Order: sequence, then C-alpha cells, then structure tokens
Amino acid sequence: MSTESGIGARIRSFRQERGIGLSDLADNTGLSVEFLDKLENGEIYPSLGPLQKVARTLGVRLGTFMDDQETRDPAISRIGEGKEANALHTGHAARPTYVHRSLGQGKSDRNMDPFFITMLPNAGEEYKLISHQGEEFMLVLEGEMLVIYGREKHILRAGETIYYNSIVPHYAGAASNEPAQILAVIYSS
Repeated sequence: MSTESGIGARIRSFRQERGIGLSDLADNTGLSVEFLDKLENGEIYPSLGPLQKVARTLGVRLGTFMDDQETRDPAISRIGEGKEANALHTGHAARPTYVHRSLGQGKSDRNMDPFFITMLPNAGEEYKLISHQGEEFMLVLEGEMLVIYGREKHILRAGETIYYNSIVPHYAGAASNEPAQILAVIYSS
C-alpha cells in the first residue's frame, strides 16, 4: 500500500467508524466530495491544510493519519529510521513537494505533532496558501525555506526559525532549486 493510499485508508476508516458520510465530511471541512474521494482512494497527494481540516472534523490529531496508534512515554525517534516517510504536496502540485517523517510516532496522546521534513524544489508551480487552526514552529536545518505568511515573504536559512499562528494564510517550501530540511512542530488547538 502506498503512503498516499495509507493515509486515505485511515481517513476512510475513521470516517466510517464515526458514521460520517463523504458528503457530510465535505460539508464540515469545506473540501469537495471529489477531493475527499480521491484522497481516500490514494489518487492524490494530500497537503497538511486539508488533512488538518479532516482531522479536526473527525476529532483526531493530524498525526493520526501518518503514524501508529500506540502510546509510549517517552517517544524516541531517530531521523532516517523507523516508519516510511510520507510524501505530500502543496496545492494542486502533480508531484510531491514534501517528504516528511513523524518524530512523535508511538505517542498518540500528544498535543503537538513534530516532523522532520525535506522540502523539495517547487519547480515553478503556483504557491497555494493554506489556513487552519493552531500554531506552527519551524527550524531550518539545511538549505533555504520560503515562508509566505499573509502578505509577507521570508527566506529562512539554516539555523533560523519561524513561529506563527496557522489561521493566517501561509505557505512554506524550498526557496531555491535545492531541497531544504526542517524540523516542524504543529500544534492543533
């Protein structure tokens, strides 16, 4: 099962367990039935914004779709080891623009979702701003990251951080033709 269909299968499973129809999920998330159907069937790469809306509607954490369900304290992760990384996209990109690995695997009762993310070059595709509840913190480990926050544009380099309210429309991606590696922590309120 591919990563994309794995996420979609988990969404379908949680939706069906709760007795929520696809059209009801669409109404509550503001996403189209067609988009959700393709997501559940693994036909598209999901971005974090729509996943966040689905997670909130289903009453689960964002990371629930991307990692295991076991609770373990403390949860220890090593970058490059463990569960396969998930490929995601931004906007309507035809190819993945992120490859990320959850750093909170094994701890299902967490309030934050930490990720190690490799942002792939944009390849000239349109920047699609997203908005969702919560806060995001990012630390650039390698490369350069472009962050569009509202009407502001920021280029961050290795060692620089950004922390913002996710309700403001935003975009984050590689700032050049080289990948950027970041540590991201997402808090869902």
